[in-house]
Amino acid sequence: MIVFIVGALPSSIINFRGQLVKALVNNQHRVTAMASGASDKEVKNIEVLGVGYHDYPVSRNSLRPAQDIKTFVMLRSFFKQQKPDVILAYTIKPIIWGGIAARIVPSCRFYALVTGLGFAFQRGNWKKNLLMKLVVILYKAALKNADKVIFQNPDNKQIFIDLGIVPEHKTAVVNGSGVDVKYFEVNPLPLTPKFLLIARLLGDKGIREYVKAANIIKQHYPQAVFQLVGPEDPSPDGISLEELTKLNQNNSVDYLGSTNDVRPFIDDCSIFVLPSYHEGLPRTVLEAMATGRPILTTDVPGCRETVINGENGWLVEKANVEQLVNRMTWFIENPLEWQRMAEASRTMVENKFDVHKVNAELMDIMGLSK
Repeated sequence: MIVFIVGALPSSIINFRGQLVKALVNNQHRVTAMASGASDKEVKNIEVLGVGYHDYPVSRNSLRPAQDIKTFVMLRSFFKQQKPDVILAYTIKPIIWGGIAARIVPSCRFYALVTGLGFAFQRGNWKKNLLMKLVVILYKAALKNADKVIFQNPDNKQIFIDLGIVPEHKTAVVNGSGVDVKYFEVNPLPLTPKFLLIARLLGDKGIREYVKAANIIKQHYPQAVFQLVGPEDPSPDGISLEELTKLNQNNSVDYLGSTNDVRPFIDDCSIFVLPSYHEGLPRTVLEAMATGRPILTTDVPGCRETVINGENGWLVEKANVEQLVNRMTWFIENPLEWQRMAEASRTMVENKFDVHKVNAELMDIMGLSK
């Protein structure tokens, strides 16, 4: 079959969908990957997977009607020309405009992979609430003819059902994007308490709470190390480097910039932290679990799927600095518990989140297995 995988970031095609692309190619499907603004190197890395690549314009983090219309028109034209049998779109803009554009090919099956609800579904002031209403309307239009809407956690699925975006019989849930347990090998834990957060610099990743907690902990446990890895993000929820510097005026957190390979940073930490407000299912947490690391994250959709309290880590309430500090303190004072939790993390990944198991389930849902 002719299969299109439509995302926004070229790097996500490689890093998050690469194994799925390989599995589709191995099953003799003709695959075209689509994203926006790929560099020559990224195009080559995608084509090495054995697929074609087509660039299209999409504005990821803003509502620009003229740009969004251009996205829709380009997708509609390309779908009409190429006549794919199956389209899998993921993240908000590709799902919305890809889902509406896919109607130009009546025989095409359209699948949406909802990797998280994002900033648009966070209630707040009137602007946020208006944005949410608009996004719900657009999702309903895009998913009206979808064959299946695939979620990465049951909470997100239920929200879509409750809002009337999609009926339950059209939904499915998979265990995130999965993680390659061979690529992320188990490595020994450092002996000192080293906390690591890997995330884009966004407010709803809990970065402000992480820095505040580090400021408090360092007063009592100066030997503790706190590291932060991740790029700036142009989202309305983005945290600038200037703001980060002000938050971190005590230099409690070592900001290490962005990276294309998280493994050395995870290898160097003893506890992985993600105080996120919401996730589809956090890939960085799975990568840390695969490396054999205890997890400290929040009791929110997506994150709660990765931790069994007291077994491989701890869950805390979102935006709660006090609870974050209490659990960080527990880790510092109970180093003999780290190894037990690390082993539990690795076992959980192998049993539940192995990328090959997740992709096999995805392909079954889309009717693309052999």
